[in-house]
Amino acid sequence: MFVSHKILVTGGAGFIGSFLVDELVKQGHHVRIFDNLEPQVHQGGVPNYMNKNAEFIRGDVLDYAALKKATEDIEIIFHQAARVGVGQSMYLVKGYVGVNTLGTANLLDILVNTNNNVKKLVVASSMSTYGEGSYKCDDCSIVYPKLRAEQQLQKRDWEMRCPKCNKTVQPIPTKEEKTQDTTSVYAITKKDQEDMCLNIGRSYGIPTVALRYFNVYGPRQSLSNPYTGVAAIFQSRLKNNNPPVIYEDGLQTRDFVSVRDVVAANILSMKNSVADYEALNVGTGKPVNIKQIAELLAKLMKKKINPRITNQFRKGDIRHCFADISKIKNKLDFEPKVKFTDGIKELVKWSSGEAAADRFEQATQELKNKNLI
Repeated sequence: MFVSHKILVTGGAGFIGSFLVDELVKQGHHVRIFDNLEPQVHQGGVPNYMNKNAEFIRGDVLDYAALKKATEDIEIIFHQAARVGVGQSMYLVKGYVGVNTLGTANLLDILVNTNNNVKKLVVASSMSTYGEGSYKCDDCSIVYPKLRAEQQLQKRDWEMRCPKCNKTVQPIPTKEEKTQDTTSVYAITKKDQEDMCLNIGRSYGIPTVALRYFNVYGPRQSLSNPYTGVAAIFQSRLKNNNPPVIYEDGLQTRDFVSVRDVVAANILSMKNSVADYEALNVGTGKPVNIKQIAELLAKLMKKKINPRITNQFRKGDIRHCFADISKIKNKLDFEPKVKFTDGIKELVKWSSGEAAADRFEQATQELKNKNLI
């Protein structure tokens, strides 16, 4: 029998949060959105896609009183609110730690120090917390290399080497058991969010699940935010008749998962208790290289523009990371349903009517000014 719940989605006006809100409303729940409408993402306005059947409170997770009010009468919380962007986090350190770490601390402080009805917390974590992915060495079995040394990258020697014998290693799916070896302030703050939520959840008996999102793409991802996902950044470049800019040789791989599959993982986490107090990968398990994405987007957008492969590198960038999704499959019966080409086609169709300010060069210059490229 269906039971309607009162649900809070922090960051519910954002890319992933808004799709989650739509699905929760569709299923018959009472949904409250708490979002500060970050100007870098929303240009300060309420997005036209925001669900009219959800309650909306404009507020910041750093505003303790406002966040406390937003939790009143709530039974389930999806904590999606975060500042996003690896490169930017390396110089806006206070801003990222404030929103992601302290904002999450505010939420947890409220949960443990006020009378409330919260019976479930699902927090958005990130694959960035792993640092480099997992690799296999022909001689040394499974290994977990650290970041590549600058001396290696300066020689344009891009592939990973075994930390034991120095031979070139092959990427393999990354399991949840891998040590989280954070390589950016953003990654550190996402690990903070995950660790704090799981710790408080276990300590106070609040069923909590941390979902480690891999590279999420889809409609509603800001095309004017130069620190968003790579697919949206490439689209913005192409819409403005500029080539997508690719670091290294373009053969680095990531796991691209549709926002629709990410929403499905959140719903499954809410409805089932079998994964409570655990962290789960949310991806497809299939690696795609960055050059492929740029070329596919150009083809679908009918732009005869080749990507510009710079053979430069950014400090802290990893080479390969894609998900082992056997845990979320076994525990929650999760199965990604959106094929990569179908998901990219949906993204291109949506973006055709969207404005896209190309701020890539500005963002790149900021990184160069900080000696991060």
